[in-house]
Amino acid sequence: MTDLFEKSIHTLELPRVLELLADQAVTEEGKQRCLALRPMTDAGDVRRAQAETTAAVTMMTVRGTPSFSGVKPVRASLQRADMGGSLNTRELLEIAAVLRAARSAKDYGEGGEGAKSCIDHLFRSLTANRFLEEKITGSILGEEEIADAASPELAAIRRHIRSTASKVRDILNRLLSSNQAKYLQEAIITQRNDRFVVPVKSEHKNDVPGLVHDVSSSGSTFFIEPMGVVKANNELKELQAREEKEIERILAELSAECAAHKEDLAQDYDLLLLLDGIFARAKLSYRMRACEPKITERDVYLHRARHPLLDADKAVANDLMLGETFDTLVITGPNTGGKTVTLKTIGLLVLMAQCGLHIPVSGDSRVRVFQRVLADVGDEQSIAQSLSTFSSHMVNIVGILQQADDETLILFDELGAGTDPVEGAALAAAIIESARALGALVAATTHYAELKVYAMTTPGVENASCEFNVETLEPTYRLLIGIPGKSNAFAISERLGLPREVIQKAAQRVDAENVRFEDVLTQLDEQRQQMEREKDEARRLRREMEESSRTIREYRAKLEAERARAVEKAQAEARAILDEARGTADQVFQQLNEMRRRQRKEEDWQAVNDERSALRRRLNEAEGKLGRRPEEPAPPPTRPARAGDTVELVKMGTQAAVLAVNKDGSLQLQAGILNITAKQDEVRVVEGETRKQAQKLIQRAEHKLRTLGASPEVDLRGMMTDEAVGALDLFLDNAVLGKLNEVRIIHGKGTGAVRKAVREHLKRSRYVKSFRPGRYGEGEDGVTIAELK
Repeated sequence: MTDLFEKSIHTLELPRVLELLADQAVTEEGKQRCLALRPMTDAGDVRRAQAETTAAVTMMTVRGTPSFSGVKPVRASLQRADMGGSLNTRELLEIAAVLRAARSAKDYGEGGEGAKSCIDHLFRSLTANRFLEEKITGSILGEEEIADAASPELAAIRRHIRSTASKVRDILNRLLSSNQAKYLQEAIITQRNDRFVVPVKSEHKNDVPGLVHDVSSSGSTFFIEPMGVVKANNELKELQAREEKEIERILAELSAECAAHKEDLAQDYDLLLLLDGIFARAKLSYRMRACEPKITERDVYLHRARHPLLDADKAVANDLMLGETFDTLVITGPNTGGKTVTLKTIGLLVLMAQCGLHIPVSGDSRVRVFQRVLADVGDEQSIAQSLSTFSSHMVNIVGILQQADDETLILFDELGAGTDPVEGAALAAAIIESARALGALVAATTHYAELKVYAMTTPGVENASCEFNVETLEPTYRLLIGIPGKSNAFAISERLGLPREVIQKAAQRVDAENVRFEDVLTQLDEQRQQMEREKDEARRLRREMEESSRTIREYRAKLEAERARAVEKAQAEARAILDEARGTADQVFQQLNEMRRRQRKEEDWQAVNDERSALRRRLNEAEGKLGRRPEEPAPPPTRPARAGDTVELVKMGTQAAVLAVNKDGSLQLQAGILNITAKQDEVRVVEGETRKQAQKLIQRAEHKLRTLGASPEVDLRGMMTDEAVGALDLFLDNAVLGKLNEVRIIHGKGTGAVRKAVREHLKRSRYVKSFRPGRYGEGEDGVTIAELK
């Protein structure tokens, strides 16, 4: 990578994006690798890196993010262990952390049931050495503590240490409770030089026989080891030495185990760093709302591209293209209109894609892989090097033209600026021609009208402009490809407060040809805006039509589904009726057959079989006509009904009592609690025994109608708990069918058992929205008021 390419990378602000990437990494070395990332120049490598990022995004969506916490560099520790060195507890715990992360990542990679991805082999390559991991974590509790279970020898030594220390304390405690306690400065046991001692007053140092280990700074206290504990302290010291030796042996053994698995541990560490970087790219993709671009051999097409360092909710998305129908893009427009940002967006998104990062564009975008992306952007005036703005630009341009070829993307900002406008415009056109002759793709920003004309008249060169709202005199930051832009210097200057007379004088000095050219551009821009407004209106109308069409299709589908359900229900009911009729007929036939057997043997069985066959044929024919109601034969006519008669409504199959005969011959009928008006030909008179049956039917109908008539209250007093809950269920069913909003449940006070059962049931009932105890005048705590849904 050349110095100019590296300089262009910093100019286009790729390091700032890499800082965002490093923030997503977990391991410290992973963060450093993210910051050191540079664009790849092989298309195959770029495609592989993009596919890895996409695979990680898919995994994160389904399974979440794998854990890489606690992974620290272990290569130096493994190298020292391999050379026979003994690792300390911190180094061994870091190796255990790598093993734990590798095991967790391997489980993560094997946990999915979806399609295979291009990073599955990385998870499979991890070595999950759970035995070594648990051996280290089981032996080392912390950097300063080795577990008793590290070895049987260590456990025995420590058991003896505790026993000996307890013996020493017992001896000293007896001293503290003896008559020698008066010689002590304080009745405590302490340690000096890892030996148990007692603090003795200086004037009584000879009254307590033993070894002096320390004296206080004031000289008033002597720390003496009584002779009675010297032997026990010596034994304790020996045990502590054995403990340290055993700990050294355990650490050496664990170090040797790690050295034996050096290659696997080193490979696990490298794989974890690689996966950390891949998932950091995936997390950055989520954060930027980015996606994978397609890698092509020809052109760059960025659909709805946003600058990755701008706020995604505020940045204006633009379509940027280069290399398909034109190899050079000349961007014009006012200052602060977004030309430089557009230029940087093209270069930065290409560099990000070549680093394997997803870019903030729509899914149908394409990116070509370049060997170099060279940019001359910004004012690089240098006083130290005696370079003006124009000179510094020329130095960069000379270097760019020397390195450019057909695999180079070149970005020029304000090409030809900083010198005489006529010479600058001519020089800019010549530089673009030279770059095009080398086969490079070029994007340049300019204010020169000559370059606008050059782009309009030269094949392979296209104009583009940053839109400017002439009504608000503010840029919209939208890029319009195919349309040259105006500088709008006069309009911006007037908005900023420059006096109108000064602007008029400046306008008079503008060449007439330039004025006409700017007028043409203005007319073109007005026509474009009008066309866009009409296009937006057409899109809105189309969306409304599509929405209406979708609603109609959904409604039609709903109707068809309802109709199909109704037909299916009717057919099911008809089948049930026919099945019941067939079963009844079979029972009748069985009884007839039994009777026939008891009668004379000479009975004609053939006639019975014929009748049975005929009945079954009629049942089968009825079953084949499901979906339409069979026509019932008209009942025989009866005499005209009179007041007091019982009649049957022919169409309804319901019996009613005749209350009166109207002047027009119609009848006033009562069926239960219902009053009905009917004509003479719609009823038939029920006579004799049938009248009694009709009366019973009417009574049953009245009872059913009274049952269906929902009452707003129920009285449960005197009932047992189970009986009350059953009655309450029936009452709630009727109340819901009656569409009551509020009901009153009387349960009385008594022992409170029924009240408690009622309210517990109301809590669980799907019909009840809320309930409360009765207020004063409603029955207070003896009733419950329930509000139904």
